[in-house]
Amino acid sequence: MATDFQNLADGIDAATSIMSVQVLEDGSCGEVRVVAGNKGYIDSIEHPQGDYSMRTNKFVPNSLYTDYVPRDLNFEDFCFRSAVQKKCLHSYVKPSQMPIWFNMTFLPVGPSEGNIHYYSYSMEVNFEANTKQMSNLSQEIASAVLETCIKLRGATNFEKAMQDVIVDIRELCKAEHCCVLLVDNYEKKCSVLCEAFADNIKLSPSGNHNKDDFYEIAATWEDLVGASNCIIAKDDKDMEIVKENNPIWYESLRNANVRNVIIFPLKSRDELLGYIWAVNYDAEKAPKIKETLELTTFIVGSEIGNYMLLDRLKELSSKDMLTGVLNRNEMNNYVDALSNDEKGPVQSVGVIFADLNGLKTVNDDFGHNAGDNLLKNAAKAMTEVFPKGCVYRAGGDEFTVIMTGITEDELKAKVEELRRVSSKYDKVVFAIGECVEPDYRNTRTALKIADQRMYEDKRLYYENHPELKKRL
Repeated sequence: MATDFQNLADGIDAATSIMSVQVLEDGSCGEVRVVAGNKGYIDSIEHPQGDYSMRTNKFVPNSLYTDYVPRDLNFEDFCFRSAVQKKCLHSYVKPSQMPIWFNMTFLPVGPSEGNIHYYSYSMEVNFEANTKQMSNLSQEIASAVLETCIKLRGATNFEKAMQDVIVDIRELCKAEHCCVLLVDNYEKKCSVLCEAFADNIKLSPSGNHNKDDFYEIAATWEDLVGASNCIIAKDDKDMEIVKENNPIWYESLRNANVRNVIIFPLKSRDELLGYIWAVNYDAEKAPKIKETLELTTFIVGSEIGNYMLLDRLKELSSKDMLTGVLNRNEMNNYVDALSNDEKGPVQSVGVIFADLNGLKTVNDDFGHNAGDNLLKNAAKAMTEVFPKGCVYRAGGDEFTVIMTGITEDELKAKVEELRRVSSKYDKVVFAIGECVEPDYRNTRTALKIADQRMYEDKRLYYENHPELKKRL
């Protein structure tokens, strides 16, 4: 029989192996072995191309497939459905941790030998995504993916559009809970972008996903996905494999009344952004869910990447990167908006100019790093007293505060508080000028008066510190 299988493999031009699947007494998938392989398949093991390699570079007939690659529940599911359920299957996937795409075909082969069943596995390796293969979907799945594209591309509110998408994904999975979990590996934290719940469920609150310790769990998923492109645990047997590989996460799932779970990485330009996950889903729908989400997550990952990039660009254009407060450009835009607003109700505007005394001396004596640290501490003092969205770095050592709806007494109290707070920081001393105008459309007038008062405060400071004035 082995010779017949070898001849069968050799008769196929594509890299092909004949695989066997063992059916256990409970009807589930047992051992999956590589019975025979043609030259193309053997070369993929012994002489791999590109930046990927197998666990061993020696092909041995009838070996366990896990001798060559890490265990993959999704691959085993395809093996079982092809060999045992006699289905002709196709999949086009990119393993999460490999820089290649696999174009795979699974065809049942007979006859079976007791509880051992056979199928042929043909594959083509692509180092760039083949869009024709990716879009080779059934009409139902293509329609679902297209609907996701339309919702995201036509959205004026990205977060609302993502909420609509996750509701659709939960319905597709018939899951009790679906969410998009963003993972920030720099800050080492997770955040929920959107989520959807079924009615009358008994899951723990999703707020747990925002806790600092949940990042430690999410950080393990990439290794658990491994050579596959997702995690699909359908039943208790699959969940036992999760337990074997990640006992802490398994316990957290059980404690949250989770029976099964699907997790797909979300990537943009090969950078991991987070995950889509669904729990307590309809396991019978697993093949359809996998095929739909393989392309959906490719699109969603790209859209989230673009959204985060635009958000980052906006942050870069509006923030002072050294101190973290808003920059002068953002201040000018806000002043223009206030000055030209003809529709809003009239209310007061309070302005503070706070110029850092002694920055030049610190730079001269201790270097620019010390000067930068002084500016950072000055910004910290400012944001302890004022909301961060009101504080601007207007120039090198000059900070501005603009607040609407504030009285003179309230603003003066804030100035005194700023002087007290700044004394906590070494060498942070401000020259301060403030002004309140009853109509915020006169913000420029308030700025001019506050600036003049700040210079008067600075003059008095150096009169009281002649040694610093001499150095300047």
